[in-house]
Amino acid sequence: MNQPSAPNLQQWLASVGPVAAVEALASLLPDAAVFAVDGERRVQLWSRGAERLLGFRADDVVGEPCSASNRCHNCLVGCGLSERRQLDDVPIVLVRADGRPIAVRKTARAFFGPGGRFLGGVELLVPDPEGEAPSTELPGDATAFHGLMTRDPGLRALFEVVRSVAATDATVLVRGESGTGKEGIAKAIHLESARAGGPFVAINCASLSPTLLESELFGHVRGAFTGALRDHNGLFVSAHGGTLFLDEVAELPVDLQARLLRVLQEHEVTPVGATRPRKVDVRIVAATHRSLRRLVAEGRFREDLLYRLRVVPLFLPPLRERRDDLPLLLWHFIEARNARGQRVVRQVATDALRALLDHAWPGNIRELQNVVDYAFAVGRGPALILADLPPELRGADAHPSLPTAKPEAARRSAEPLEPSEAERVRIARALAEADGHVGRAAALLGMSRPTFWRRRKLYPELNMPTA
Repeated sequence: MNQPSAPNLQQWLASVGPVAAVEALASLLPDAAVFAVDGERRVQLWSRGAERLLGFRADDVVGEPCSASNRCHNCLVGCGLSERRQLDDVPIVLVRADGRPIAVRKTARAFFGPGGRFLGGVELLVPDPEGEAPSTELPGDATAFHGLMTRDPGLRALFEVVRSVAATDATVLVRGESGTGKEGIAKAIHLESARAGGPFVAINCASLSPTLLESELFGHVRGAFTGALRDHNGLFVSAHGGTLFLDEVAELPVDLQARLLRVLQEHEVTPVGATRPRKVDVRIVAATHRSLRRLVAEGRFREDLLYRLRVVPLFLPPLRERRDDLPLLLWHFIEARNARGQRVVRQVATDALRALLDHAWPGNIRELQNVVDYAFAVGRGPALILADLPPELRGADAHPSLPTAKPEAARRSAEPLEPSEAERVRIARALAEADGHVGRAAALLGMSRPTFWRRRKLYPELNMPTA
């Protein structure tokens, strides 16, 4: 709801100048950051308080994407203001220009034009004296790389490849399962390259219809189609001088694949409805969780585009193959939530950690972060316990249709059981139903065979020879 204002406010603003009025308002908050972004999320105003709080000079920020100076400690992604419309005193942790994390509270308002078109917004960041910025120190055997962290030797080697590739303008294709951090690798390539001072622009090719995707990528001119009320640059032009990240590139329709191939070959883009191409200088990093070679064989992806995109292929391992990274990432996400102040976790209970280590993590790092968010939402106290985890990780409530127990076991199961005893009974029932066959027993419980084997080892009486 709009705040009431005097009838002659517009006339007064015209007399003093709206820019001068906005800048004066921003200067009244010397210890806070006040900034404004346009509809393409480029900074249009950066106050002196913003310079002091975040360490970025206005000359280096104005005109650039807000993500370059308003950097989230965890994810380095935007706040979604255009979708959420407003933010009210939200605690977050940002990264200053010198690399130090800082706890702040964000309040913001978005503006919209005809048809709900996002016009930009005004944002306010104030220091959060009660917020705790997470430590930037890592264990001695861990490596941090532009927000990514690992103990895994293979991933460390990948970081070195990224450094080498970034020194060139070669097109990169990042392959990995959903949630493994493909956009993080793309951003690292950008930040390590000579284009680091330019924009980093990202789009998920699976998130828009083919018509909208074409307009979003290549732009359009006024009147090109119904609703095209003004010229729109498109992401290739927005990324000029920087990097364009095409996530889920396998989902590009075939006709757009041809247009993308032309951009890669000719370094020019023609907006929808335009007759003249426009030169663009953009480095492409693409990503997919699917096999493009298989799609080529099925006739669903152009082979010539595959070779243009796959000049340098990079493969990100899933979290289940990086078991040593799980505790590292777990505590990284816990400390980030601790910084918000609603709950502070100082330890993880043994059975909860065992459940986390035994989980297959099909959603990878993104799923782990969501699990930590869930635990902070439902739990209380300084310890993260098994009951704080989602049902699919706890096991007790995730498999209600287990084999029917014999009368003796049924009488025992009617009595309250400790969590470990309940698990022992479930494993014993499954082994009995499967005639001692580990693979079938694991399937009955919805576990992988290795997970079943590790859990069964906790109960010596169940460790008899089995199939």
